[in-house]
Amino acid sequence: VQLQASGGGLVQFGGSLKLSCAASGSIVSINAMGWYRQAPGNQRELVASITSDGSTNYADSVKGRFTISRDNAKNTVYLQMNSLKPEDSAVYYCNADGVITTVHYGSNYWGKGTLVTVSS
Repeated sequence: VQLQASGGGLVQFGGSLKLSCAASGSIVSINAMGWYRQAPGNQRELVASITSDGSTNYADSVKGRFTISRDNAKNTVYLQMNSLKPEDSAVYYCNADGVITTVHYGSNYWGKGTLVTVSS
């Protein structure tokens, strides 16, 4: 299973970006998909997650500004980021948890990350 993230880049304070992450491979189903981020010197932290039935969870710091969604048929998760702040600058990583494939059950996978930089 591979996770391919895209959509990062440089944006000004108050701007918007949309991240996408597509999972590929012999996937039967994915329980939860999410986005994490890691800024220099900081630990990786959860930004938002979404289960296969649409239940979402957000970090307090992004509530009301970020929206996570997914397309189960495409095994793709999105993160719409609005009202971006410099403190949102980080490498954003896509995660897929509870992945069932034709040969594995319940595995966890990470994408390589995409850089988001918000200028002040």
